[in-house]
Amino acid sequence: MDTAERRQLSRRRFSYYMCVVDEATGKLVGHFSDISTRGFKLDTIHSVPINSDLRMRVEQTGEISNKSYITFTARARWCSVDMFDPNIFNVGFQITDMTPADYEVFTKMFSAYGVQDFSRQNNSNF
Repeated sequence: MDTAERRQLSRRRFSYYMCVVDEATGKLVGHFSDISTRGFKLDTIHSVPINSDLRMRVEQTGEISNKSYITFTARARWCSVDMFDPNIFNVGFQITDMTPADYEVFTKMFSAYGVQDFSRQNNSNF
């Protein structure tokens, strides 16, 4: 999928504070700030090398699924310093591996917690 196609995907600001952790270590990677059906943007205190793959886990509250968590692999597509806080990095991830059951929960997260923000449309590349 090229950049123009990616920009056509519906992206939404993530309205719910939801942490994303490293599946292997349990350490915090960051929290969702934007989400689409194929990727997301995290706010994090660490830079992430572009094209690196991370295995991640997101705990679920039971509001949208009876699963207690979802896991997936995502690839960092870009990383930049936040324009408002120089101690925060914004990292765009593309989902590369997710089970169908976890993807169903992820798309429910997109629908339930994603808020369309037209003022920021086309500002992210995932």
